[in-house]
Amino acid sequence: MSMLAFGLTAAGLTILTLMILVRPLLTRAAAASGEQDKRLAVYRQQFAELEQDYRNAVLTADQFQAARRELERRLLEETGSADGLAPGVVLPVKVKTVAVLVAVVVPVASALLYWKLGAPQVITNPDVLMAQRSADGGQGAMSGLTAMTERLKKRLEQNPNDPPGWALLARAYAEIGRHAEAVPIFEKAVQMSPPDAQLLADYADALAVSQGRMLKGKPEELIERAMKIDPNNVKVLLLAGTVAYNKKEFSRAATLWEQARANLPPQTEAAAIQELIDGIVEARQLAGEKPVPMAAAKPSAPAKPAAPGGQAAAVTGTVTLAPALAAKGSPTDTLFVFAREVNGPPMPVSIVRATKKDLPFTFRLDDSNSPMPARPLSQVSSVVIVARLSKSGQAVPKSGDLQGMSQPLKPGAGSVHVTIDQEIP
Repeated sequence: MSMLAFGLTAAGLTILTLMILVRPLLTRAAAASGEQDKRLAVYRQQFAELEQDYRNAVLTADQFQAARRELERRLLEETGSADGLAPGVVLPVKVKTVAVLVAVVVPVASALLYWKLGAPQVITNPDVLMAQRSADGGQGAMSGLTAMTERLKKRLEQNPNDPPGWALLARAYAEIGRHAEAVPIFEKAVQMSPPDAQLLADYADALAVSQGRMLKGKPEELIERAMKIDPNNVKVLLLAGTVAYNKKEFSRAATLWEQARANLPPQTEAAAIQELIDGIVEARQLAGEKPVPMAAAKPSAPAKPAAPGGQAAAVTGTVTLAPALAAKGSPTDTLFVFAREVNGPPMPVSIVRATKKDLPFTFRLDDSNSPMPARPLSQVSSVVIVARLSKSGQAVPKSGDLQGMSQPLKPGAGSVHVTIDQEIP
């Protein structure tokens, strides 16, 4: 909407509002004036009759004065004027003044309040409002979850013999990023609950996050305990595979991740399945084994950059192709842009897809496009951004693919520039 159109619309609505407010005031003033004139005429007649009776000696001087004072009192009560012969019309004058003030003050005050408290920039740029609503919505959801978590905590303090409640509270603290507070609650829930592989895996994950995403030590012990309880639990298998990968036991890591893939729930997103497949293939290659053919996940649509106002851990930037490589490949080659944890497992912690024809490509990586919720971008300390043009449509690097990589950076970095300037031999 243009400023002119907005101005005309606002003016029309203001005039309509003033008609609704002012017209009844003026109508009431006119009606009050006519009614008061009738009452004044009656009182004038009564005063005249009173004086006529006094002149005709019907009334004594004292009776005349008493009767006159009574008429003046009644006149004052009904008209607000003590002048019986020529009282002023008070009410209509005040109502007209109010009508004039309303006609002037309402438009001026409305304009000033809107300019001060409203969002004039939205008139010509509606995207500002959408971004603001998006940000407010995210903050509101997080605030609501935090409030519910605190209410649950108070309830458990009053009724502590509730193992499922403590497990729920621990997971809620982990969900809002308060992993250090979640750890002792997880410990309490584990002690109170029967053996539960999922609870142990969640505990191990929160403990690892609180100690710098390190699975060594107690997190690894918890994962081993969980494996004995339920060797087919997906999160347990993913974490156990990551432990093996970090130990450079690549064959075991691939085997565990293959088990995880076999037990994925039907509603798992195609992007998460594909990233798990890519990790398995890469682990097999690092182990020096011949890759086992695996069906690719159903391709998903190219991801679009997220709207402004997302997570604070987002990494934003631009990918370009070096002029020397511009002639190589096809416009339909798949472009993968992903964040990979420095010194971590090969699976990306956040990824978006596009095609070569989209270059230069503006990307945004955040928790919303993390392929595995157990390892979101916001929970790693350092990443590199990789941009790869794949002829095969798979994220696993192959000979002839074009690639570029950033320097290590922290989640939350902006204006990152990645140039695709290498060809994989």
